[in-house]
Amino acid sequence: MNLTSSSPGAPASRLEQALANARGQGRAALAAYLPAGYPTLDQSLDALHLLATTADVIEIGLPFTDPLMDGPVIQRAAEQALRAGFRTEHLFTTVRELAAASSTALVVMTYWQPVHHYGPSRFAQRLAAAGGAGVIIPDLPIEEAADWLSAAHEHHLDTVFVVAPNATDQRLASVCAAASGMVYAPATTGVTGSQGPLHPGLPAFVDRLRTLTHLPVGVGIGVSTAQQAALVGTYADAVIVGSAFIRAIEATPGPAGALQAALLAQHLADGLLRSRPAAA
Repeated sequence: MNLTSSSPGAPASRLEQALANARGQGRAALAAYLPAGYPTLDQSLDALHLLATTADVIEIGLPFTDPLMDGPVIQRAAEQALRAGFRTEHLFTTVRELAAASSTALVVMTYWQPVHHYGPSRFAQRLAAAGGAGVIIPDLPIEEAADWLSAAHEHHLDTVFVVAPNATDQRLASVCAAASGMVYAPATTGVTGSQGPLHPGLPAFVDRLRTLTHLPVGVGIGVSTAQQAALVGTYADAVIVGSAFIRAIEATPGPAGALQAALLAQHLADGLLRSRPAAA
């Protein structure tokens, strides 16, 4: 059963509205990912505030000790955040402070275990109260998602699923039916942070998804350069970049790292603005 509210004719969610606003400007949306609390709580907030001035969507990572889908860059960032004292309560504080200062759609990227441990209903209630728009849970299969989807629906949160290119059309249709806000297509195989080429079948996979769902399609996991982002922006609704922002902060320790991340976001956004004609 589809417990989401995103269906043809339904009011657009905050995430869908952010993507629609970008589409109205003739471009793909920029979604910027950064773990909460990295490299410290204060510096994380500084960087996220700056990213929110450019990005259409902010993906706030919940640092976790066993990030199966994440490559070494995000793993290092999560470990640093945890060493610096990050706790789950800081996630809601981060979302609340960002929501108070910006209209950017705020989506939390997390694994299922922390949500399950916290309690799905409690987590959804706290996130919605803080101003969050939705959640991406890459390791939550739809067969085990009923409790979360019910809680998310109750609190008007979107649930973004990561969809696998090797899945059958039947499987993809089931996942898309359970999703809301957008669906998340990986640009490469494997973990996050790849700096290699994008998968050659990516445009065809996005086209395939469009035959199975009305939801916007975001592409991430392996988009690391402005050139790649501009290319993906010609056929996706959102371009999701994460590890590149962490690398920018790593390369410039201290408060200046947030400025480097902001400059990268502007560079990416400029490329997306030029990647599609306004009539597209």
